[in-house]
Amino acid sequence: MKKDFSAFKNFIRDKKVGVVGLGVSNVPLMEFLLKMGARVYGFDRSPLENLSPLVREMKDQVMLHLGEDYLNHLTGLHVIFKTPGMRPDHPALLEAEKEGAVVTSEMEEFLKYTKGRTIGITGSDGKTTTTTVVGELLKAAGHSVYVGGNIGTPLFTKVEEITEQDFVVLELSSFQLMTMSVSPETAIVTNLTPNHLDVHKDMEEYAEAKKNIFRFQKKGDLLILNEDNEVTRSFKPLAAGEMRTFSSREKNTDAYFEDGILYLHHEPVVSLSEMKVKGVHNAENFLAAFLAVEKWVPVPVMKEVAERFEGVKHRCQFIRELNGVRYYNDSIASSPTRTLATISSFEKKVNLILGGYDKQLDFSPLAEKAPLYVKAAVLVGATKEKIHQAFMEAEKNNGVKIPLFFAENFEDAVLKLKEISEPGDFSLLSPACASFDAFKNFEVRGDRFVELVNNF
Repeated sequence: MKKDFSAFKNFIRDKKVGVVGLGVSNVPLMEFLLKMGARVYGFDRSPLENLSPLVREMKDQVMLHLGEDYLNHLTGLHVIFKTPGMRPDHPALLEAEKEGAVVTSEMEEFLKYTKGRTIGITGSDGKTTTTTVVGELLKAAGHSVYVGGNIGTPLFTKVEEITEQDFVVLELSSFQLMTMSVSPETAIVTNLTPNHLDVHKDMEEYAEAKKNIFRFQKKGDLLILNEDNEVTRSFKPLAAGEMRTFSSREKNTDAYFEDGILYLHHEPVVSLSEMKVKGVHNAENFLAAFLAVEKWVPVPVMKEVAERFEGVKHRCQFIRELNGVRYYNDSIASSPTRTLATISSFEKKVNLILGGYDKQLDFSPLAEKAPLYVKAAVLVGATKEKIHQAFMEAEKNNGVKIPLFFAENFEDAVLKLKEISEPGDFSLLSPACASFDAFKNFEVRGDRFVELVNNF
């Protein structure tokens, strides 16, 4: 049984409630808390002039603590909504907890109280596409659907309008899952490879965070796992309810990809050649989505959605063809495995921009396989030397030299990409790194790439 939200409203009234991290998505949360009678405090490292105008408009209703020492003011609060990227063992949070504060997150509270049928998706790669596809499949079958979590609009403010008949589809990051004590009724883990090791202590902690998407499931719930991924396969004995698997290599699973066809329980659903999105990784995303919705979505609807789905912005998004060169924006590729998945989906070798913020990832797997998929690469950002070193080591091992070019900044990198591209080429931004060395997030990076390419 889900908790009654009136209990939360009664609890939060007149409480001192802190919201840590004042990005645009937290403004509706603060408004919602104020409406319920809470005394709201906002915390952010940025000065007021750097925050959204929406935050500035609230400064008379909310007590703000801003600047470098913003976390020194968490004492005396009853409840703290932490931003997902903040570690739960941050000394300031531990001190606040010691004093009696309840540290939680918007997504955790939403999952506790929503009446909707919840489907959660996590993984190192593919979670946004899978989340979007699950939502599209349910909508196409006539269901009422809310999509959110790590993407879309904040859902906690809508908790009272969502009914038992509605579906809630959530993309959940390891940061959101790290402190979670409740799981969605249907959980998908697309895959797990080393990622976010700049925040997580190690791969083990990262995997443990991901397990929270199903750790608190009950007997009637459903867990969907990637049979081909060693880490997700190891989760199988931990399923509390039903379990389904998908694969692009193994027929003895609930959904699989073989000879260009996507199968659900050995029934052909759609051919990858008929789909607008390409690559085995996208076939896997759809297989996971089919398993999540098969009780509510007929196979003909699955086929129709698969054939018309054009992909998600910043995820191998086609931009334009110019002088015979096709340009793609894959800014979402913030890890080497994600970039490998993208470049291996093209029918010929690609030119690409690599580099960005250093998440302490190993680039050697990408460098070792690059001769199969990379025609030339432009290196930029904080990791360019690290990537260059990985490619040099790979060249020693395999004897294949890939043309590499250095760029001073992102704009120079895009111009160099154009310069090295020839008619018939595929050229893309698929950087294998996060964006934070030069951009606020991967969306801003992707938008800038699209802008520069469209201005060629």
